[in-house]
Amino acid sequence: MENTKQESGWRWIPSLYFVQGLPYVMVMTVSVIMYKRLGLSNTDIALYTSWLYLPWFIKPLWSPFVDLLRTKRWWILVMQLVMGGGLAGVALSIPVDPFVRYTLAFFWLLAFSSATHDIAADGFYMLGLKEDEQAFFVGIRSSFYRLAMMTGQGLLVMLAGWLEQRMGVARAWQITFVAMALLLVLAALWHWWSLPRPQNDGATEAQTGAELWRGVGASLGSFFAKPGMKVAVAFMLLYRLGEAQLVKLAAPFLMDAREVGGLALSTETVGLLYGTIGVVALTLGGILGGWLITRKGLRYWLWPMALAMNLPNLAYVVLAWWQPESMPMVAALVALEQLGYGFGFTAYVLFLIHYADGPYKTAHYAIGTGLMALGMMLPGMASGWLQELLGYRFFFIWVVLCTLPGFALLSRLKIPAQFGRKNQGFTKN
Repeated sequence: MENTKQESGWRWIPSLYFVQGLPYVMVMTVSVIMYKRLGLSNTDIALYTSWLYLPWFIKPLWSPFVDLLRTKRWWILVMQLVMGGGLAGVALSIPVDPFVRYTLAFFWLLAFSSATHDIAADGFYMLGLKEDEQAFFVGIRSSFYRLAMMTGQGLLVMLAGWLEQRMGVARAWQITFVAMALLLVLAALWHWWSLPRPQNDGATEAQTGAELWRGVGASLGSFFAKPGMKVAVAFMLLYRLGEAQLVKLAAPFLMDAREVGGLALSTETVGLLYGTIGVVALTLGGILGGWLITRKGLRYWLWPMALAMNLPNLAYVVLAWWQPESMPMVAALVALEQLGYGFGFTAYVLFLIHYADGPYKTAHYAIGTGLMALGMMLPGMASGWLQELLGYRFFFIWVVLCTLPGFALLSRLKIPAQFGRKNQGFTKN
């Protein structure tokens, strides 16, 4: 029976988490590259696309309604169709004047439906599998989420670059988004057939509006009443202060002309370097970080991981000042930065798990990820303006300086020595 259930899980878990990753990477990364190729300034790109983090910041506020209304299976299928519609809307809006207004409207639709899909998919994962089956598939779901990142910001960007050379920029990106829309519609049809129908996947017993909001208020209140809350929240907001700005300008820097400080790489090359080689390095860094924490615990590795995440930002300082033409060198420096980011980000995720421990564990983790999104959104909004003010060379130096507040908070975090070690679990001692 167990093997049968695991075989059933193979039918829907890889595809579900592949689909979960695709819209996120389209909103957060591919949109930046598309707008750059369509001629927007770095100021506008960073401001507009950073706002798209908002749905992931506020999703804890509407997550209770996903439990209250309909089944999670229903939410998954409907949101996949809505995401497909959002992608199609972006494609149809590219030739419209003003295209920025309309494409952003559909990116907003895509972002909200993607955040809602995250809530439903993660809840369904726990309903559709027993605890031991959840453990069996956790690495598989993570791997297919990473594969979605590679597909979105790697293969799809390379496809768009190949099409650009044959039919122009606007037409190429239209076709790319139409292909994605069709993929999401096909995914919804596949999951209509493959998703199981757990008996416990039903709408939560009816509550009054007052009761529902009291529950949301209780989880929020207890989150901000925890010991060490001020330092913990500051860490959630500031640990990625430098990276929040770098991530919005990395692809534009690689694509901009050399006369304005960029590396003048083609869309295809950026897809290969940043979306394929970079994602592989990012994944390896995350795997290494997780393995090392199980050996010595999070507190032991906190400083090395913070250094590994932030010091490789110097790679972009080197690229901006030297502007090398050697592709192996550029690829190596991009991979180094992504490897360090994947390694260091593991500490961030484990700290969120540690801080969320308690009666409202699921809600508190959702609030933590919301603060994580806010920490990316606010600095990212101003990053394009700062880059155009300072130029790429001094902007990347600024990014490195922005890592200092995160370092200043490390020694003030209270983390049990055994937290994260193998056979210790993720519980407080």
